[in-house]
Amino acid sequence: MVSKNCGDGGRIRGNLVTVTSEADITWLSVPDVCERLSLTPGKVHRLVEDRALLGRKDDGVFRIPDIFLVESAPVQDLKGTALVLIDGGFSPESALEWLVEPHDVLGTSPIDAIRNGRKTEVRRLAQTLAL
Repeated sequence: MVSKNCGDGGRIRGNLVTVTSEADITWLSVPDVCERLSLTPGKVHRLVEDRALLGRKDDGVFRIPDIFLVESAPVQDLKGTALVLIDGGFSPESALEWLVEPHDVLGTSPIDAIRNGRKTEVRRLAQTLAL
């Protein structure tokens, strides 16, 4: 199957978007996310506080993976999955890492599986990892 860069941190294979490694992810600053979502910085920070988005600091700058965004909104099922992980003992940073790393059980990264309609499978896996 042919794949190509899709410009949003992943690759397109047929109708599926997949991330082959964390190196393929584009990390956006809060101002970048503000522009992409047409929101104020305060509203973007609120999305992070509410776990609708996750991010991490790199070199003192808070960044959010663009793979967590679809068009002009956060990935719809990201928040619920992030809450399952955090309620299960993950820190927000470790939840972010878990979401973007490929998993053999899923055959892809959890965020790719969520973006492709497999949220139930991802959440079941996340629940098994609860501390």
